[in-house]
Order: sequence, then C-alpha cells, then structure tokens
Amino acid sequence: MSQEQLSQEQLEEMGPIDYVVLEWPGQQPDAGEVKRLLLDLVDRGTIRILDIAYVARDEDGAVSGVELNELKEVATAFEEFDGASSGLLGIDDLQDAASVLEPGTSAAVIVWENRWAAPLAIALRRSGGQLVASGRIPVQAILAGLDAIETAN
Repeated sequence: MSQEQLSQEQLEEMGPIDYVVLEWPGQQPDAGEVKRLLLDLVDRGTIRILDIAYVARDEDGAVSGVELNELKEVATAFEEFDGASSGLLGIDDLQDAASVLEPGTSAAVIVWENRWAAPLAIALRRSGGQLVASGRIPVQAILAGLDAIETAN
C-alpha cells in the first residue's frame, strides 16, 4: 500500500483495525515464515496492511525507529510492505510499542484492517450500532489457565 491518508468515507467502509508488535531477538528480524504468512493473508483478502514500521531496543535499552527503506536487513525482511503508511501509526504509537520490547530486540509494528469482518462492521455502523469493546485472549494465558486447572485436579 502506498502512503496515503484515509478519508472519512474510506474509514466508514472498512473492517475493524488491529495492530500487532512482533518482536525478535537481536536487531535483525528473521521474518521468513512470518512474512510468507502475512503475504498469504493479504493475498487472500483476509487483511490489508495499512502501516508498518520497525523499532529496535539496543542492549542498553536505547530505542530507535526506522523506515523500512533505511535499514537493509529490515527492508529485506518486509520489502513487500515498504511504503505502507496510512497515517494511523504515529511516533507516539512507536514509542509505546518500543516500551514493551526487551533490551537487545527488534520489532515490526503493523496496523492492518480485518477485511474479513468489513461487511459486519459496515452493517453495524449503518444500523446505528457501534463496537464498544474488543479484546484478545493470548494463547499463553489459555495454556496457563489449563495448567492451573490440571494442577488443581
């Protein structure tokens, strides 16, 4: 996706928008399979990448953010998404994302539209409704809960 600002009309026709922060050890992500699966989701129309940025935290805890085309290793890892910038992801968002990184790691910050849910979201808005809460249960939390139940029995 090329760099563009989303209009109000475009936003009204979109599905829910999510963000993820994908962390890797070191300053150079090994994103081969991740990239392949992201491309598959895009190609099938499941998601649309709106923004992608890269942040890193060195061993001393200092944070840096770069454009994909500024760092060769990162550009190679996510070259298909170079230029994806809708304007939804700002510097404050990148600073928030970097705050959760461990020292000596790097991350891709990705904002995407859930195109699979667009028809439901559009119908909800047209009917005067709105999504008022959303959430995710991390797999690690489910596994920990199952372990706790098993231990208790």
